[in-house]
Amino acid sequence: MKPAIIGIAGPALTEDERHLLRDHTPRGVILFSRNIETPTQLIDLNAEIKSLLPPGAILMVDQEGGRVARLRPPHWQALPAAGTLATVEQAYAHGRALGAMVKAAGFTMTAAPVLDLSIEGANGIIGDRAITGGPEQVALLGGEIARGIMDEGILPVIKHIPGHGRALLDSHLALPHVAINDADDHLPFIRNKNLPWAMTAHIVYEQWDRERPCTISPIVIEKVIRGMIGFTGHLMSDDLAMHAISGTPRERVLAAISAGCDVALYCPGDFAGNRQVMEAL
Repeated sequence: MKPAIIGIAGPALTEDERHLLRDHTPRGVILFSRNIETPTQLIDLNAEIKSLLPPGAILMVDQEGGRVARLRPPHWQALPAAGTLATVEQAYAHGRALGAMVKAAGFTMTAAPVLDLSIEGANGIIGDRAITGGPEQVALLGGEIARGIMDEGILPVIKHIPGHGRALLDSHLALPHVAINDADDHLPFIRNKNLPWAMTAHIVYEQWDRERPCTISPIVIEKVIRGMIGFTGHLMSDDLAMHAISGTPRERVLAAISAGCDVALYCPGDFAGNRQVMEAL
């Protein structure tokens, strides 16, 4: 399988998408609200994707609870934002509920939990997606959410390593720069460094690399994520179609893989971009 997870355009595969999945075998597919209509439709779509990919391929959804939820009422239960969780018991129960929901829908991975800190004055893109409290509390409750997800047989993805909380810009729209990313930001990731998957932050951390955002910076990936934090699992880029990253889809995916990401994530579902990404790999 090629080291990419890609999106698709709509609620059913097109014939071109079927050929792309069969011929280029990505590591997996990620689905969003544009792909989801009803439980029956979603189970059928995931089953078809699974049938086109080799065993072990990833069926991924970006489902945290709160405002980041692709599975929504009336068909699926609304789960609270992580920022409302206060105890170990609540965090673990949240993880179990999240894992059970995405498993029943046919997925094998969810992009949660968020281990970023909630920093006053920062951009609201993280906001209540972050667990309330200091780094010790974030580390503890984030680990319990991940444990609950895994106890349902689903892979969690901790994000956004090495920490998105201090960003003053939304990396979906622009490239944030952070002058200092300190030990507090790293602690939740250090405490959970043995989890299987992590997602990068599209942020320039100026103390280590003044030019390149983490996702395409071999310095930050090797020195900080693999070194200081000690994460040894699979490292996934955040969505390479976000405006924080520049260049063609081909250039973006090759930069991420060359920098040290194990898997490139390309989410928008445009066929031309998907084909460019897969041919580049």
